Amino acid sequence: MARAWLSRYGLAMTALPDWMRPPREEGWFAEDLDRLPEAPRHTELIDGVLVFMMSPQRSWHGRLVTSLTTTLMATAPAGFEVEREMTIRLDERNRPEPDLLVTTAPYDPDRTWYAPEEVQLVIEVVSPESAHRDRTVKLHKYADAKIPHYWCVEEEGGTTVVHVYELDEPTGVYAPAGIFRGTLKRPVPFEISLDLDQLTPPRSK
Repeated sequence: MARAWLSRYGLAMTALPDWMRPPREEGWFAEDLDRLPEAPRHTELIDGVLVFMMSPQRSWHGRLVTSLTTTLMATAPAGFEVEREMTIRLDERNRPEPDLLVTTAPYDPDRTWYAPEEVQLVIEVVSPESAHRDRTVKLHKYADAKIPHYWCVEEEGGTTVVHVYELDEPTGVYAPAGIFRGTLKRPVPFEISLDLDQLTPPRSK
């Protein structure tokens, strides 16, 4: 199983540092992420496989995540916390790291992950490297974990666009709740009003 995991990425066992070798035949488990001090930042676990951010981060992505974080933190009412780049332990084999999440759990400075029942909203800001995972893989996994709200934020022609999904409880899948350009107003998980065009500086002409 370990060799199958490695062959998926075209890597030979002898070419890997020790910390990248799966600790068991079944691959990696969620708790293993807390015991990998040499792993790059933003390492995720998807279906028992470590996933790394392999391309440089675009300035748009970093600016947008920062602006969303500060704006949501400033408007979140008591009982809600906004976290940036914290993992969610969906199950034993899946521990993704969204760009942002909104949680009802109290702040704990030593926390390294959240349980899905503690999370009300997940936000993924799409990059070319993460597009497939954000639009399909994570869309299904967050819904399977019963996280009520999911936003997928994209750049379209220099404009910030937010695809909003809400969990349909009878079916257990996300239903589209709107595509927002210019302005986003949502009543859940708390009252949110965003000027999307102000989240990043205007492009130079």
